[in-house]
Amino acid sequence: MVFSVLDLLCFFLFMILPYSTIAQTSRNISLGSSLTARNDDNSSWASPSGEFAFGFQQIVKDGFLLAIWFNKITERTIVWSANGNNLVPQGSQVELTSDGQFMLNDATGKRIWHAESAGTGVAYAAMLDTGNFVLASQSSSRLWQSFDQPTDTILPTQTLNQNSNLYAHYTATNYSRGRFLFALQSDGNVVLYTTNFPQDSANSAYWSAETKNIGFQVIFNQSGPIYVVSRNGSVLKPILQTSVSTQNYYQRVTLGYDGVLRHYFYPKSASSIAEPRAWSTAVSIPENICFSVAGEMGGGACGFNSLCSRGEDGPNCDCPRGYTSIDPNDVRKGCKQNFVPQSCDQVSPEHLFDFEVMQNTNFPFGDYEHFTVVTEDWCRQNCLDDCFCAVAIVNSGGHCFKKRLPFSNGMIDPRVDAKALIKFGKDNSTSRSGGGAITKKKDNSTLILVGSVLLSSSGVLYILLPLITYLVVSRIYSRKAKVIQPRPVMSGMNLKDFTYEELKKATNEFKDEIGRGASATVFKGVLASDTGRCVAVKRLDAKVRENDLEFKAEVSAIGRTNHRNLVQLLGFCNEGEHRILVYEFMSNGSLAGFLFGESMPNWYQRRQIALGIARGLLYLHEECSSQIVHCDIKPQNILLDDYFTARISDFGLAKLLRLDQTRSMTAIRGTRGYVAPEWFRSLPITVKVDVYSYGILLLEIIFCRKHFVEVADNEDEMILADWAYDCYMQKKLHWLFENDEEEINDINEIEKYVMIAIWCIQEDPSLRPTMKKVTLMLEGTVEVSAPPPLS
Repeated sequence: MVFSVLDLLCFFLFMILPYSTIAQTSRNISLGSSLTARNDDNSSWASPSGEFAFGFQQIVKDGFLLAIWFNKITERTIVWSANGNNLVPQGSQVELTSDGQFMLNDATGKRIWHAESAGTGVAYAAMLDTGNFVLASQSSSRLWQSFDQPTDTILPTQTLNQNSNLYAHYTATNYSRGRFLFALQSDGNVVLYTTNFPQDSANSAYWSAETKNIGFQVIFNQSGPIYVVSRNGSVLKPILQTSVSTQNYYQRVTLGYDGVLRHYFYPKSASSIAEPRAWSTAVSIPENICFSVAGEMGGGACGFNSLCSRGEDGPNCDCPRGYTSIDPNDVRKGCKQNFVPQSCDQVSPEHLFDFEVMQNTNFPFGDYEHFTVVTEDWCRQNCLDDCFCAVAIVNSGGHCFKKRLPFSNGMIDPRVDAKALIKFGKDNSTSRSGGGAITKKKDNSTLILVGSVLLSSSGVLYILLPLITYLVVSRIYSRKAKVIQPRPVMSGMNLKDFTYEELKKATNEFKDEIGRGASATVFKGVLASDTGRCVAVKRLDAKVRENDLEFKAEVSAIGRTNHRNLVQLLGFCNEGEHRILVYEFMSNGSLAGFLFGESMPNWYQRRQIALGIARGLLYLHEECSSQIVHCDIKPQNILLDDYFTARISDFGLAKLLRLDQTRSMTAIRGTRGYVAPEWFRSLPITVKVDVYSYGILLLEIIFCRKHFVEVADNEDEMILADWAYDCYMQKKLHWLFENDEEEINDINEIEKYVMIAIWCIQEDPSLRPTMKKVTLMLEGTVEVSAPPPLS
């Protein structure tokens, strides 16, 4: 690069400026002056020309930023700020005290920010026409200046020294520190970095000026170019090379919240109607940040599970199929799945998952398997069969790279010689429009057709037209009344009141039995009126006669529940002696069959099931409109859906608690072994009976064995709760799963779960935790303390 004599002359002139006194005419701000944050234009100090101002700008409602901005343009673009991480309310004040301290206090007087080197010898402050705010001595020497404390922007004549950084804002409207930084390092290299967000330390460089060991300062020349210079003042390398005059244009170099460093210019006056008065980009680095940001750590340019593509004004961040933005107001937070992940025990995954194929797309780094000399079809099938695989990358060289969640550095670029196969869950939902709506459309079409024929006929038909029209319309509305008038639903919920004949037909006259209890039998059914939807139809035995009002009250309360970990009640039948409940059909049966079958489910899946049940009980106890005690929590009453999500079912014994009561007296209910001690002592019944049952169930989930097993040679092992407690006290929990290497390798987590279970099965209900606390302990939010002894 060859530099003109004029460029070098300008450069050396501005090398001297930082060490000179304030030569320009300035409006000095005297000691004791202050500004107050308020909704007007009077809370600022302007530079002599009025081109810059220092003061408060309102960013959000009752949120003010102490800042410097371009004061003669409509946008009032901010170039420096003091409290981006901590906005202050109206009434806050910045003050240059009588002893030379310069500080920002909020409306209560609490100090938010201060100029660290200010104080001794400060005689006045000044907002300069360069955009620099200074604190000066009586001899006009600069004791503190905003140019030495940059935020995201540098201005003409400004210098960055070693260990100086520019930090991008978090978003376009959030001035707190964001995810990217521009730095002149102590070793002299100038780099753009991603940060270890939310910390502001450097993470991974995505651009470099390659001036290591020789760079000393970065100078924004008034004639446009931005240079790296050595210690002896020689120009090493331009960072952004332009020739824009400061006489005709306002200029700034800003590190955008998207990680791109841009040189902007803005005409001071419109030279023609065609020239817009707005910020334009002269040059930027890197050329394509989507292609540049690809570190081994972090989410890339757009966050985890996202895709970055080059746009006209910067990178575009999008989510692939099957994913949605975590925060629509901040697309760089990345994307999350909007489908249930593939289960590692799922059979025939090809029926539930597919791939979105994206050309010229890659997610560099984060591979957990790599295959060579394979076909795309082979790679696709291998990923489909692998429950850990979220994305497969194939290229023209026959390479196959598999990636698990979360995947990072997503980029779409013509230079990428790769194809991404992104796994997503198929949408198995179908339209559930009522038959009446379809029939209505068909009948209206018939009416139009008949009318058209009649109107096109000969004049003789005019005599018959009123009569025929009457007959056709009457028939249509008669049919509509038969087709679209459903059975009434219960007030305040979407529960259907089925007829007995409907359910008899749906279950093929109650022939396909899938479960049986002490007082009810469950049948599989198919609802013809709901596009062939499978349902579980629970018919209560006719000999079990309870009050019809109580039955309807329970249906009403349970019908208003709606939670991911509850089996949804769809409707009921209360016709004559027939009392029937209609539930969602759970394809993977009960937890009992899952836990106590031939093969042991994996530990991770069991933990997820335990957490799901806890969340469902928390909803019943504290979050739904009517507080419900289930009273019969056991593996047979926990069902598993298509994705093995735990769903609490069988509310036949549920006790409804009024909002003004927390305890209830009732006869013994539930299943022995899971029943809390207070049932047998005629003590008040509370939600803690479910907590006890959950504790027994949790032990069964942990060890995959029933709560009571008759063991001929060792009576101590017959009752699971007693044996687990003894093993816990003796620090010998491994005795309970000698053949399960997965659990042995996670013994600390196992111990935590056993401790939670012991807390739950305390004899004194007051010692048992609430389901909310149980959930927090399972999630790891609350520490699990040592439980008291079991009496």
